[in-house]
Amino acid sequence: MAKRNPHIGSDFDDFLSNEGLFEETTALALKRVIAWQLDEARKARGLSKKDMAERMNTSRAQLDRILDADDASLTLETLSRASRAVGRRVSVELAAA
Repeated sequence: MAKRNPHIGSDFDDFLSNEGLFEETTALALKRVIAWQLDEARKARGLSKKDMAERMNTSRAQLDRILDADDASLTLETLSRASRAVGRRVSVELAAA
């Protein structure tokens, strides 16, 4: 008799948790969305990356790291400065698991 697949009937979040990848995957997905939203807001306001970096009082290289969808290290302070630079505000909420 063939072995039953332990993942059948579970959801993708359960699979990621069982593999020890849930937090890392969630953080990366969230960073990708944030980076995309910041870049879209920058473009909508007609700001160059240089202009946005100046508004944030940071370097263009640091801004590139902020907008790098694969770099999940982003502090709330940096996120707040970036959002203000493009005329937005940050809203963070804890949701039930």
